[in-house]
Amino acid sequence: MAKVFIGVDPHKLSATIEVVDGHETVLATGRFGTDKAGHATMRKTVAPWVERVWAVEGSNGAGRPLAQRLLADGEHVVDVPAKLSARARLFDTGHNRKTDAHDAHAVAAVAVRTQGLRVLSFDAELEALRMLADRREELTRARVQTVNRLHRLLSELRPGTTKKDLTTGQAKKILASVRPRDVAGKTRRRLAAEQLAELVVIEKKIKALTRELKAMVLARGSTLMDLPGVGPVVAARILADAGDVARFADRNRFASWTGTAPLDASSGEQNRHRLSRAGNRKMNHMLHIAAVTQVRLDTPGRAYYRRKRSAGKKRMEALRCLKRRISDAIYRQLVADAQRLARAGASTGPGGHCGASHQSSAVDLPPHIDTSDQPLPGPAPTTLPATTTRANPHTGSGSQPTRRRAGAVKMERPTGRTTLTATSGGAHSNEPKPLP
Repeated sequence: MAKVFIGVDPHKLSATIEVVDGHETVLATGRFGTDKAGHATMRKTVAPWVERVWAVEGSNGAGRPLAQRLLADGEHVVDVPAKLSARARLFDTGHNRKTDAHDAHAVAAVAVRTQGLRVLSFDAELEALRMLADRREELTRARVQTVNRLHRLLSELRPGTTKKDLTTGQAKKILASVRPRDVAGKTRRRLAAEQLAELVVIEKKIKALTRELKAMVLARGSTLMDLPGVGPVVAARILADAGDVARFADRNRFASWTGTAPLDASSGEQNRHRLSRAGNRKMNHMLHIAAVTQVRLDTPGRAYYRRKRSAGKKRMEALRCLKRRISDAIYRQLVADAQRLARAGASTGPGGHCGASHQSSAVDLPPHIDTSDQPLPGPAPTTLPATTTRANPHTGSGSQPTRRRAGAVKMERPTGRTTLTATSGGAHSNEPKPLP
C-alpha cells in the first residue's frame, strides 16, 4: 500500500486529522477527542494504511501531548512548524478561512511537499529532564515574585532598612525586630511572615531540583558542566532542548538555533549585520547566564571579553561575541560526548539518541526555521586563482628574468601562509599597458 501522510491540527480537547497520499488526494478526515476513547478511535481510523507518517503542527506547544502519545505507540511522527502550515494555507486555492479542517489540510500538504522535516523520537529520560528544568524555571519565577511581595511588606514595616537583594536570613532579622501595636501593623507583619515561610519552601524545592538535575546530567554521560559558567541548570536545559546534536550540520547552524549568529543585513557595498532575535530564546538566556558568569570569574572568557572591549566594542556587543564563543564551545562538547559514547559502544548519546541518527526529540523547533545560518562575519573568501610562480632558472646566468604584465598576481609563501601581492603598471612602471 502506498505511503500516506496524516495532517493533524491539535488542540487541548480535540484533534482534527486529514489523511492524504503522495498526490495530496484526500483519503479520510475526522475530528476526535484527546481522551483515551477518542485516541483509540483515531488510531483505528488510520489503521488500514500501514505505511503512514503523522505530521503534527507545533509539537513543541499544543501538539506536544499528542505527539508524545503517538511516539509512545510506535508511530512515525514529524513536526510541522506553524509558519509553514500558515504559508500553505495562504497560497492554497479557496476562501482561505482558518478552520480546523483547513489547518489539518495545510499541515498534510506541508508534509507531502517539504523534505527534511524534523523527525521526532521518544525518550522518557530526556522528557523527564525537560519537565524538571521547566519546573525549576517556574519555581524561580515564583521566588522572584515572593521576594518582591516580602520586600514591599518589610519596607512598610521598617522603612529604609531592607536591601535590594533580600535573603531569607535578612528578612528573618528584620521581621524579628518589629513589634507593631496597631491592627494594620500586626496584619502586615503576619502577611510578611507568611511570605517568608513560602520563600523558605520555594528555595528548598529549588535546591532539591538542582541536585536532581545535576545527577541526571551526569547519568547521561554529559561533560557540559566542565565548561566554565555551565552549571547543572544550564546543562540540563541544553540537553533537553538540543536533543540529538547530529541534527545540526555544523557549529554555525547550532549558533543560528541558539540565536547567537547575527543576521546579514548587507545592501550593495555596505556590509553589516544586525542582532538576531530568532532561535531558541531559552537557550539564548542560558548562554547569557554562562557568559555573565565567565566575565565575573577569572576565566578565559573574561580575557576574551576584555580584548573585545579594548578593541572598541560596547559592553553588550562584547558580551554577544562571548556568547557566540560559548555556543561554539558547547557544540564541540556535545559532539565530543557523542563521539566518545559511540566509540565506547553506547547506544545513546548526550542528547539521548544515537550520535549517527538524524532524529531529534520532540522538545523544540527545528534549527532551520526562522533563523539565520550566517556565522559571525569574517574575512571574505579568496576568489583569485591560487597559481604559483616558478623561479627562473636563467636568472643566475646573466639573462633577464621574465617580466610580469600589469595586474598580475604574485604568490609568496614566506611564513607558510598565502600572501597576495598585486603589481600594477602605475607612474613608476615603464611597461606599456596591455590592450583590452
